Amino acid sequence: MDAARGFLIADVAHAARPAPAVRLRDFERRFGNTTIIEGLDLEIAPGEFVALLGRSGSGKTTLLRTLAGMDDARGQDVTVPSARAVVFQDARLLPWKKVWRNVALGLRGADIRQRAEQALREVGLGHRLNAWPLTLSGGEAQRVALARALVREPQLLLLDEPFAALDALTRIRMHDLVLALWRNHRPAVMMVTHDVDEAIALADRVLVLDSGRIVAEERITAERGDRTVLARGLRETLLRHLGVERGEIAEEAGVVHLARARA
Repeated sequence: MDAARGFLIADVAHAARPAPAVRLRDFERRFGNTTIIEGLDLEIAPGEFVALLGRSGSGKTTLLRTLAGMDDARGQDVTVPSARAVVFQDARLLPWKKVWRNVALGLRGADIRQRAEQALREVGLGHRLNAWPLTLSGGEAQRVALARALVREPQLLLLDEPFAALDALTRIRMHDLVLALWRNHRPAVMMVTHDVDEAIALADRVLVLDSGRIVAEERITAERGDRTVLARGLRETLLRHLGVERGEIAEEAGVVHLARARA
């Protein structure tokens, strides 16, 4: 009786756990004789915000391209939702189309403009619907890119260093906006970044990729906006995983610069 009850509880617990939005098992990617990613296991839960850190050449872009469906993953154990969107460092707006038409690009249905306008209002650009992309600031262009991604209601949102080209103040404002949009829409998110502080501030979980393998994983349970106490110790831990020596960490105005990372 007790054994049967135990099995029942286990089955119920298993049934209650949602299937991951993203799952890779023993994933690998090779180009000729060069191995980029090998034996990688990854799961991202629905609605989870994951940040991915790694030095140049670690495999971040290759992994993101796989999750975005840009690279062929046939024959491998890869599960990703069909509804997904990517925001790149460059907003990639079409300069000959007005802002709302950039957001509506590829949409179908009778309410395309209404959906595009709603998305632009949500990112604070309801007053720029008919602007031309070349008249936008860098922050505004990235807001349009976010609107274009979210209007598609993705289950997986991929962010490829979307704030790297922005000034510090605009970047902070974009952090707040991304968190607000994430809380409202609840997609699973994977954000590739080189900024350790950004990863700590935004993510539920931080992963470090090195030579095509996940070499560190840090889960953050503290509320966003209340992570000051843990930030310093966690920052140093992550930087060490990135190959940065303690003496190489320079702090200026609260921003960590990765100086002379070891090859």
